[in-house]
Amino acid sequence: MVRRLLGDFRWSILPVPGRVLAVIFFVLLFILPLITHALIADDDGILLTFTITCIYAIFAVSWDLLSGYSGQISFGHALCFGCGAYISAILYLRFHLPPTATIPIATVGATLIGVVTCLPALRLRAPYISLLTMALPVILASIIKELPREWLGGKYGLPHIPPLAHTATGTYYICLIVMAVSVLIMWKLTDAGSRYIRTGLIFHAIREDEIAARATGINTIRYKILAFAFSGFFAGIAGALIAHVTNGASPDHFSLLISFNAIIWVVFGGIVSIYGGVVGVFALYPILDLLSQYQAISPYRTLIVTVIIIVILLFMPEGVAVWIRDKIERECPRCKLGNVAWRKECRACGAPLH
Repeated sequence: MVRRLLGDFRWSILPVPGRVLAVIFFVLLFILPLITHALIADDDGILLTFTITCIYAIFAVSWDLLSGYSGQISFGHALCFGCGAYISAILYLRFHLPPTATIPIATVGATLIGVVTCLPALRLRAPYISLLTMALPVILASIIKELPREWLGGKYGLPHIPPLAHTATGTYYICLIVMAVSVLIMWKLTDAGSRYIRTGLIFHAIREDEIAARATGINTIRYKILAFAFSGFFAGIAGALIAHVTNGASPDHFSLLISFNAIIWVVFGGIVSIYGGVVGVFALYPILDLLSQYQAISPYRTLIVTVIIIVILLFMPEGVAVWIRDKIERECPRCKLGNVAWRKECRACGAPLH
């Protein structure tokens, strides 16, 4: 088993620059607390920022899985995110369950909500799916605000949720590991070249031409439900984690701003790439959080980040991560295998790359 993993790492990771960069990126994230402890006396604020960044990375990639790969454009992805947060908070406050129980249950609940959301959308096409998904979280947030405060906290939400760990470092590592595993799973679920999981290839077919996919015998309804379920599952994980990291759940977790932020992060990093969502969140969220700490700049932080996004997308319209990948990698026209951009022949089939 270990020999096989080492072989896969040697032949599937090391020859592809983008994957090497991804490995280096995650290694740096794992040693981040060691660096901050050595340089900063009180680094809890920095670790909290990167903890929330890891959670939003899960959320952004889950949107890419649904909208980027399967073509089911959602403008209300915060529905599953907010439901995950509220279910986790309710389970603790009403039944006093620990995070090890509230997070899995909340994730299952968010998955079911994602499937229920999909059912009326099965007969709709864009832009009507987008309008439906955008309306649902707004309606649910309005209902929560109007209910008596002792039920779901009203507009104040549900506070006093316990943290995931006793220290900021422990919480950071929990969220980082969950993020790494979640992103890896979503990458395999959407990999069109996978030999074992065929959902990626089918999602691509549905996105490109649903009618043609149905004509070839693909049960498009089943796979659209799967896309909503997978996406709701990981958005629910992110929502449940955010409730424990920020010590509460509020109607703001259903806001359209959170949904649109996921779209911005994915488009900035590179849509239909999985890792684009991760790059987008880690590039933009820490900058926005850093700017908010300076009173002179804080009122203009959204404007500054907006200018950065516009300038980057003018020169990199496909996203930062995709632009970098295209500069350092080249896909073989015959076997579709990734190669270093400066190779003249494919490392597998020997086809010319230039």
